[in-house]
Amino acid sequence: MAHRNFDTLAFSESLYKQCKPSLTFAARSLKEARTWQCKLRRVVRRLLGGSREPVPLRPEIIATKEFPTYIRETVYFDSCRDLSVFGYMLVPKTFTAPGPVVICCPGHGRGCDEIVGIQADGSQRKEYGEYQKDFALQCVDNGIAAFALELVGFGHRRDVAAVKRGPGASSCQPASGAALLFGETMAGWRVHDVTRTLDYLLTRPEVDARRIGVMGISGGGTVLLYAAALDLRIRAAVLSGSFNTYRASIMSISHCIDNYVPGILRYAEMYDVAGLIAPRPLFVESGTQDSIFPIEATKFAFRKLSHIYRVFGAADRIGLEVFEGEHQFWGKGAFSFLKRVL
Repeated sequence: MAHRNFDTLAFSESLYKQCKPSLTFAARSLKEARTWQCKLRRVVRRLLGGSREPVPLRPEIIATKEFPTYIRETVYFDSCRDLSVFGYMLVPKTFTAPGPVVICCPGHGRGCDEIVGIQADGSQRKEYGEYQKDFALQCVDNGIAAFALELVGFGHRRDVAAVKRGPGASSCQPASGAALLFGETMAGWRVHDVTRTLDYLLTRPEVDARRIGVMGISGGGTVLLYAAALDLRIRAAVLSGSFNTYRASIMSISHCIDNYVPGILRYAEMYDVAGLIAPRPLFVESGTQDSIFPIEATKFAFRKLSHIYRVFGAADRIGLEVFEGEHQFWGKGAFSFLKRVL
């Protein structure tokens, strides 16, 4: 009897083995590496889609709340025609302006409320909690201003059906599907929002344009991987529970459709995309028991990325922290890293 294969993952693995990404990193000199970056950056931008004509930001601060150590502003501005951004600007009371600011992007959950300590009932959490550990608040506690960006499909930026299902439900699935119908991607839409957030931050007198970083976990880390790869105004990036290989994570394990960029494996693996951030500082953290971003693949991808940084003469500008734990924010080495590079 002839061999038969009914296993879809085995089929995907077979395709992966046959695939020869045309822009995987092979440069041997700084000049070749820079040329490679230009080529791959153009391709990634095209694959993400979702670019929009600029519109006036029309920013509004609609609420201000004072806490013992920081001030939180609720901010609206326009991302593009017919789409607005919701976010929180957090500024430490000890902040010396102009100073560093970090754009913080949450993963799946209740959205940006979950990273600024706002509980589902609207009350303020007294200790870092849930899997994202209020990392925007942790920025403030480390003397860094933070902008907690609500990603499209999360929290305050969901459709009516998701809102009815409860605070933890997202509208990623229908919105990401709609993006694909238009030949675009949810990742591209979200990266555009990050770009517009950078535009907004540059209007704030507190912000030093030379000291803007990004920090994200899970799906938020994925968004900021692409954003940092494409927008050179981002001076440093922290990716928590997200940096891996496409093969071991979203190709092999069930993930939300918002993480997918059609055709990316024809050109590059995730470590190649991260190489577009070089020589700017990049820090990665991942748990040993992360069930959706396997740790061995993270270590493998980091070794590949380290080679890219060495060619750029920037081996001292990347870091990896592996911690004992599941899919969660850690932050032990990340803040030391940010304070050093920003």
